[in-house]
Amino acid sequence: MLDKLFTGLRSVLYWFSVAAMSVMLVVIFAQVVSRYVFNWTPEWSEELARYLFVWVVFIGSALIMGESGHLAVQFVPNHFKGTATGRFLELVINLSGYVFILILLTQGAKMTRVMTFQMSPGMEIPMSWVYAVIPLSSVLMLLYLMKDTVRIVREFSGPKGEGR
Repeated sequence: MLDKLFTGLRSVLYWFSVAAMSVMLVVIFAQVVSRYVFNWTPEWSEELARYLFVWVVFIGSALIMGESGHLAVQFVPNHFKGTATGRFLELVINLSGYVFILILLTQGAKMTRVMTFQMSPGMEIPMSWVYAVIPLSSVLMLLYLMKDTVRIVREFSGPKGEGR
């Protein structure tokens, strides 16, 4: 059942990213055309493209984390892969991930609260809408990290872990 939930979540994140990138592409193309053809650019267009880019980066980070696709130095973990030391190292790496994501979550939530009263100049929306992606993506990354931690703990305590 959890696998279906994570599959559905991946699908939603993927299609949100595709849609946001498509809108961003159309807005930037229209902005360039309007600038060079009509010598005029809507003030909201550059702002919308920038905010969409921020959202795509953070949502994409959560999506990539769910697929274990982030860049990492794998020399040491690969050297100990399949051993108790390797599983312990994976656990330490995940714990470091928790620390980073929890800092990102708390600071992102603080920034979102602080920016509630500031309006964006071009689109005139609360800046908290832009910053809200930080705690949102942090929660998504935490979910994926918990899933990975459960996998590591099961491997550590399962049949492979008995040969320690």
